[in-house]
Amino acid sequence: MSTTEHDRLLIIDFGSQVTQLIARRLRELHVYCEIHPFNAVDDAFLHAFAPKAVILSGGPASVFADGAPKPPALVFDLGVPVLGICYGQQVMMHMLGGKVERGHGTAEFGRAFVTPAADPLDLLAGWFDAATPPAREQVWMSHGDHVSQIAPGFAVYGTSPNAPFAITADPARRFYAVQFHPEVHHSPKGPKLFENFVKIAGFKGDWTMGAYREEAIARIRAQVGDGKVICALSGGVDSSVAAVLIHEAIGEQLTCVYVDHGLMRKNESQEVVSMFREHYNLPLIHADESDLFLGRLEGVSDPETKRKIIGGLFIEVFEKHAKAIGGADFLAQGTLYPDVIESVSFSGGPSVTIKSHHNVGGLPERMNMQLVEPLRELFKDEVRALGVELGLPPSFIGRHPFPGPGLAIRCPGEITREKLDILREADAVYIDQIRKHGLYDEIWQAFVAILPVRTVGVMGDGRTYDFACALRAVTSVDGMTADYYPFTHEFLGETATRIINEIPGINRVTYDITSKPPGTIEWE
Repeated sequence: MSTTEHDRLLIIDFGSQVTQLIARRLRELHVYCEIHPFNAVDDAFLHAFAPKAVILSGGPASVFADGAPKPPALVFDLGVPVLGICYGQQVMMHMLGGKVERGHGTAEFGRAFVTPAADPLDLLAGWFDAATPPAREQVWMSHGDHVSQIAPGFAVYGTSPNAPFAITADPARRFYAVQFHPEVHHSPKGPKLFENFVKIAGFKGDWTMGAYREEAIARIRAQVGDGKVICALSGGVDSSVAAVLIHEAIGEQLTCVYVDHGLMRKNESQEVVSMFREHYNLPLIHADESDLFLGRLEGVSDPETKRKIIGGLFIEVFEKHAKAIGGADFLAQGTLYPDVIESVSFSGGPSVTIKSHHNVGGLPERMNMQLVEPLRELFKDEVRALGVELGLPPSFIGRHPFPGPGLAIRCPGEITREKLDILREADAVYIDQIRKHGLYDEIWQAFVAILPVRTVGVMGDGRTYDFACALRAVTSVDGMTADYYPFTHEFLGETATRIINEIPGINRVTYDITSKPPGTIEWE
């Protein structure tokens, strides 16, 4: 089955940092969707894409500013349901005859509560909680402009203190608009709103990882033909699922290269190499290039420079080994949707770059191989589901994410072998503690960062002057947003004691309680 055989929903991106979460919510409902930036969507595209429904995302612009982004007018003449979110609501009202303004006291940022209007609305079926009158529902607002006059044909179905048109709709045309963000977890019943919308549009819910597996294999075969593929295997879930999927598609045309850049966790290289050689029977080259990477990183402290160096060296190593196997035409990577949106907006959209990823923004322009990225449109939980489809063991699929640049971005400031050795040992103790307390599967990602400072301590009546470290653990669904894990003080105290007692070189332990946003999950 090709993706063209699925019912397709189009998300038009106006630059919101959480547009990917809209797609995430739809994927949970087994709805196939694609995100495309507003400046890539014209009438010809709409006719070719033939969406069954359209969602207009949020964004930072003002509809009345010069050159404000907007969708083609044809969107409203397709005869399909349209949902506008935040800026999407404003641009819908603006284009259909309503009015948007910026005025004192009407901005809303953060938690708000929406109360219903008198009339029911199919989009809101089962949404408001009437058990504790007056019925109201928590949502997440993030807007400066506001709708001051709704377009003809629309009515109000929900209000908040600063948004008298928080929910508006023209049910006859199946046009719906909300000022808040139902895609974020701060809007607890947001998934119900999306569920109602796709039901209104008549989606069958046929997007599954079983179907994706078949489609991805067909695409890989079509792209690669009889060419050779070299796969960047890190041992993480993403690259491993990509490797097994590609191997299923093209067999011995694939050679995996595991690059030991000297930035892996304790014993990880030995475990990864033995697992793939002994259990998956994949052609695998173990490239120990730690001296090359650590030598090039010596004296470098800027995080973006680190990422660029690591990305460039990865490609150099792959090109070298591609020649060693007689040449390879393609380089396979486990790039995911969140990697892409944080580096450059997917499909060239307008979102602001947060950081470059080694396998996206860090690639040098001179790369001599074409990329094969079969997971590029998937979120992490979808990759795990695909891994189940491919027969990977649950213990492996459930591993915490590990970044391609490895410990380089968990070592803020200059990287040294001494700091890396200390970091590996501290990280091993921390993860051991998490497993012993039965918390590993509750946590999305956990790691230690060694800080670029030394602090004074006292041990055995003697003065110490050693490194401080930070523990990090977060819960998340897709890596786009995250909350810190609420360890007990007993756990943190026990873990800090173990690290300080067992790891020479650390005399102070802290715990990072920053959520994402405003922070990122990794420190660099």
